[in-house]
This record gives sequence, structure tokens and C-alpha cells, in this order.
Amino acid sequence: MAGEPIPPGAWTLTTALFFFMLINFADKTVVGLAAVPIMRDLNLTPRQFGLLGSSFFFLFSISAVGVGFLANHVPTRWLILVLALSWSLVQFPMIAPVGFATLVVCRILLGVGEGPAFPVSIHAAYKWFPDEKRTLPTAVIAQGSAFGVIVALPAVNWIIVHYSWHWAFGALGVVGLLWAAVWLYIGKEGPLTDQSVITRRPRDEPIPYKDLLLTPTFVGCCLACFGAYWALSLGLTWFTPFVVSGLGYSQASAGWLSTLPWVMGAAVVLSTGWVSQALMAAGVSSRVARGVLGSAPLVLGGLIVLMVPYAESAAWKIALLVIGGGLTGSIYVVCPAMLSEFTPVSQRAAVIAILGAIYTVAGIIAPAVNGTVIESASTPLAGYYHGYAITALVQIAGGLAGLLLLWPASQTARLSRLSSARTIT
Repeated sequence: MAGEPIPPGAWTLTTALFFFMLINFADKTVVGLAAVPIMRDLNLTPRQFGLLGSSFFFLFSISAVGVGFLANHVPTRWLILVLALSWSLVQFPMIAPVGFATLVVCRILLGVGEGPAFPVSIHAAYKWFPDEKRTLPTAVIAQGSAFGVIVALPAVNWIIVHYSWHWAFGALGVVGLLWAAVWLYIGKEGPLTDQSVITRRPRDEPIPYKDLLLTPTFVGCCLACFGAYWALSLGLTWFTPFVVSGLGYSQASAGWLSTLPWVMGAAVVLSTGWVSQALMAAGVSSRVARGVLGSAPLVLGGLIVLMVPYAESAAWKIALLVIGGGLTGSIYVVCPAMLSEFTPVSQRAAVIAILGAIYTVAGIIAPAVNGTVIESASTPLAGYYHGYAITALVQIAGGLAGLLLLWPASQTARLSRLSSARTIT
């Protein structure tokens, strides 16, 4: 298995999917980046803006599950094309003057298109890589989210400052359409679709979903990723308002400062993918090379975020948020790879999508909770501190759950025994 070759063209498709996720996350960030002018222009309270941030995730999970099951039967190249077109087109209504209701509806529709993006991308990439070589391409694709923010924030913020937040949405729509045109030309299905070729499972016999979804590893991935996504969704919606309204930086400065957590996240994701794959190649167990490596940084990051209110300067507060929040990226790299160890190819897209649907519920809850906390606090700054304390505790709890529950090899052995017993019967 260690010598299983990677088919030609695998990294070309992985690069395209990297840019797919780059645009995906650029679309996600524009509301948070333009938070202050949007709140000002539409006269929104923190609670209303929190609702706007959460609205993106209202149908995000449902769409992810539905398209995930569809991806078990439909070529991923066409699904990815439809997703890219949908989220590009929904940006254009915001070019015109819009009200709060229109903005909410467009964000909900954007969530419908973007919900399945990561699980379908990973499923598509795994058709090109054998099991022991999946964490690095997973990290590269996941890295698109970080670079989407790093690249897009300064450019989008420049449009916001020099033109308006309306044109920022339009620019992202144009970029999405350009990517879709390229994908129509280069998008292909991977050749590795036989379970016996790419994993240690001897056959691709369907396993009841209840057996797959009730494994400790699946539950542990849900809880750990939920803790990580709570922090991520809060960063997407509330980091820039915290920097501008809480710490007093200008909107122009906020565009650059808001990239810092994603630079940190990029380093964490790439290093996790590289180290995990190197450990697997050296014979280290998946429990350590994936489970522990992905979960432990969540706990450490949460402890760092708890220190934010006690930092003496604004610069140190930002530094702690950057480091503590950036460490959460490790878990997204390892969980899809762990689940693919024991999930048949014919069910893999659905299982990864269900994982995403569950943990992204944090995206509905976290922005709304934070908006309510800020509005109810004695001062906005105190509200931000309370919100980050909640984030840190959720993050720590998710990391501890991962350390306790992620044992993929045990699940592989157990499900293989169940499969053999059903075959004999």
C-alpha cells in the first residue's frame, strides 16, 4: 500500500479544488469584513447583524447532506460546476441598493450553494489518491479557505473603502464565474473508485449508515469539528467588528489585520497535512498521526483564547486570537481521512457531507449568540470578551472529545467483522 502510485493529473485537479475553496471562503467573509458599513447603512443592531451572520448557515447543513448523497451517484465534476455557478450568481443582487431582508435571503441561498462544497471537493480528490496519501491533498484543499481570506480580504476591503460594500459582492460573483469556466474545461473524475484499490477494506459492500454514524470516530469528529467551526464562524462574522468597534482600528487597517488568523491557519493546516502524512508513512498509527494530531491543537488554542481579556495591549489581544483561533484548522485535515478509512467509496461522499452538516450547525449558533452577548453586555468590549470566553470553552470541549473518541483503526476492524458476519449469514 505504501507504494500505491498517484494517477497523473491528481495534483492539477487538487489545485483547481484549492481555488474552488478559495472563492468559497472569500464569499463567506465579505459580510464580516463589511460589517461596520453594513450595520451603519442598514441601521442594524448587533443582534440583527448576528442573525445576518447566522443566516448563511440556515440551509447550509441540509444542502450539504442532500448533495452529499447525490454525489454517491452523480459525477462530482458536474456537481462542483453547479455549486460554483449558484454561489456566483447569487452575489449580483447585492450590487443594487438592498434592504436587510434581501441581504438575508441572498446569504441563505449562498449557504445552500456553498454547504456541500468541502465534502464534495474532498470526495472528488479522494478518487485520485490512495488512503495513506490523502492528508496532504486534504490540507491543500482545506487551505483554500485560508488563502481565500488572505488573498480576498485586502482586495475586497479596498473595494469596500474606495467604492462600496455593494461592489465587493459583485466582484466575487465575477471571479466565481471565471473559475466555473476553467473548471468546465479541466474538471475530470478520478480513476480510483474501487475500495479494494485505495483502502485496506477488502470490498466495497455497503454498511448500514447507523453503523457508520454511531462509531466513536464519527461522533468524535463531529464534536471536535463543531468546536473548531464555532471559532471559525465567529471569526468570519465578528473578528473585523471586534478590531474596528472594539479595539478602535480603522476599516482600512482591519482589512489587513483580518487576514492574520488565516495566515496562522494556513501554516497549521499545511503543517498538519505534511506531518500527518509523514507519520503515516513511517508506520505511526492513525490514532496518533490523525486523531491526536488534529485534536490536541484545539485544546491548546482554546486555552490561549481564554487569555485575550487579560492582554495589556490591543496588539497582544489580536495576537492571542490569531494563534488560538488558527490552531483549530488541524482537525479539518484529519477527520475526512479518518472517516474514509472505514467508509465504503459508495457511501463516502454522504458520510463526509453528514459530518459537515452536523458541525456547521455551529455556524448558525455562534454568530447569533455572540451578537446577543454583545448587545446584552455593559459595554461592547465586555460583550466581545464574554463571547470569546464562550468560544474558548466550546473549542476546548471539542478538542477533548476528539482526544477521547478518535480511534479509526478500531472502527475499521469492527466494521470489517460486522461485514464478514453479514456475508456469512
